[in-house]
Amino acid sequence: MSFSPSISGLTGPVAALADALGTTREGAFAQLGSVFMTRLPAAPLSAPYVVGFSPDTAALLGFDAALAQDPAFAEFFSGNTTRDWPAESMPYASVYSGHQFGVWAGQLGDGRALGLGEIEHDGTRYELQLKGAGRTPYSRMGDGRAVLRSSIREYLCSEAMHHLGIPTTRALCVIGSDQAVRREEVETAAVVTRVAPSFVRFGHFEHFYSNDRVDALQALADHVIERFYPQCKESDDPYLALLETAVQSTADLLAQWQAVGFCHGVMNTDNMSILGLTIDYGPFGFMDGFDASYICNHSDSQGRYAYRMQPQIAYWNLFCLAQGLLPLLGQQHDENVRGEQAVKDAQRVLEGFKDRFAPALERLMRAKLGLQTERAGDDALVNRLFEVMQANRADFTLTFRHLARVSKHDASGDSSVRDLFLDRAACDAWLNDYRARLSEETLDDAARAVAMNRVNPKYILRNHLAETAIRRAREKDFSEVERLATVLRRPFDEQPDYEAYAALPPDWASSLEVSCSS
Repeated sequence: MSFSPSISGLTGPVAALADALGTTREGAFAQLGSVFMTRLPAAPLSAPYVVGFSPDTAALLGFDAALAQDPAFAEFFSGNTTRDWPAESMPYASVYSGHQFGVWAGQLGDGRALGLGEIEHDGTRYELQLKGAGRTPYSRMGDGRAVLRSSIREYLCSEAMHHLGIPTTRALCVIGSDQAVRREEVETAAVVTRVAPSFVRFGHFEHFYSNDRVDALQALADHVIERFYPQCKESDDPYLALLETAVQSTADLLAQWQAVGFCHGVMNTDNMSILGLTIDYGPFGFMDGFDASYICNHSDSQGRYAYRMQPQIAYWNLFCLAQGLLPLLGQQHDENVRGEQAVKDAQRVLEGFKDRFAPALERLMRAKLGLQTERAGDDALVNRLFEVMQANRADFTLTFRHLARVSKHDASGDSSVRDLFLDRAACDAWLNDYRARLSEETLDDAARAVAMNRVNPKYILRNHLAETAIRRAREKDFSEVERLATVLRRPFDEQPDYEAYAALPPDWASSLEVSCSS
C-alpha cells in the first residue's frame, strides 16, 4: 500500500508514515485472507485532538517527535482518513474465539479494533492497530468505541510495562474527542494506537479449531512460525514446537507479572498473546498493599483472575491453546497412533510450564532481594516475607525498593522498611533472617543496593496516579498524562522532582474501582 497526496490528502510526517504502512507485504497477517478478517473503514470521530503521544514508540517505527506536530496527525490516528483508502488497503478487524472467565464464549473478534497494516523498521515489522475505532462485524451489539479513561490507562500502562522490561504491546498515541459514549455514565470517546509485532491471540487458534477449519488453522500457525519462530521449522513437529515456545514465553511473562505485583484482570484466552506479550489492557492493576488474593477487576466477583491465580490461569489457557493446535500435531507419526501420540506430546509440553515458571520466578525474587547465589532456604525466606507483607498489607513496590537500604552488618538501614509494617516485631524477625542470608553474599551493601534498584522499580502506574491524570484530561488538561508518562519511562531511577509519584497511595485511592468497561 502506498498513499499519494492525491488519494490521501496527506503531506508531511504523517504522509511518510502512511507511505510506510503496508497491508500487502508478503507474509503480513492481512494477507491471510478474508476468512481471518473483515475490511472496513473506521467510524468517523468528530473533532479529534491529541491527548498523549509516545516519542519512544514513534522511534520504534522510524519516526521522531515531529510526527505528533503534523496537523494531520489526529485525523489519521482517529481513523478518519480510512474512508478514502483503496478497498484492498482498508483497515481490518480480525475474527477469533475464546474462553471468557473459564466459559466457552464462541466467536468473538476485534469488536472495536482495526488493523492499519504494518511498518518495517530496522529489520522488524510492527503492526499498528486502532482501538476504539468503531463498530465491526464482531462487536456483539457493542458500540465499538473506547472511552478516554480506558484509553489513557492503556497508553500509560503499555509504555510503563515496556520500561519495566516486561513484554508488552506498545502505544503510540491517544486521540480524544468530545463525542459522547455511554458506559456506566456518559463519557467521551478516544482511540489508542497500539503497536506490536503481532496481535495473534490464543483465541485465533481456538476459533479455527472450533469451526473445523484445519486449513485456516494451519495457515495461521505457519504464519506465526514463519514470521516469529522460524526455528520451529527445524523440529520433527513444528506445531508442537510452536506450542512449546508459547508455553515458555507465557511462563516467563507470568513470572515477570508476579514479580512486580501486576494483575491483568481479564486473562481470557482471547486476551493471551501467542508471542508472550502483555495484551489488552482493561481492568489491570498494580498492587499497593500486598494481598495474594488481590482482585483488580471489579467485574471478577469470583476472583478467577486474582493475583495468586494468574499462573494457574495461564497454565489453563495454554491447555486451550493446545486443544486448538491438536489437529496439526503429530503429523510425523503413523496415522494409527497420531491422535493418541499428539495428545501425549501436548501434555508433556504443557507440563513444561511448571518447570519454566517456578525457576523463572525464583530467579527474579532472588534478584529483588539482592541475592547473587542460590541457597536451599531462599524459597522459605521469600515466602515468609510475603506472609508478613500479607498480614500487614505492606506496600509491594516500596517494600522491595526499600530493602536495598538494609545493611548486612546491622539494623541501621531498617527503618524505611519497618515503617511499612504495623507489626514491627514480625518485620524485625524477618529482617534478621534476611541479614543473616545477606552475610553469605560477597557483594557489599552499596553494590547490592545498586543491583537491587535496577530490578525493583520505584515508580509504577498506581491506580490513583492514572485517575489523577484522567480527571485532569477530562478538563482538557493533558499535561499530567505526559508528566506521568515521563516518570514511568524511568521506573528504576531516582527522580527527585517526582518524589510524590513514588509515595504511598492517598486514602481516597482505596475507593477506586476498575471493571471490564475500563
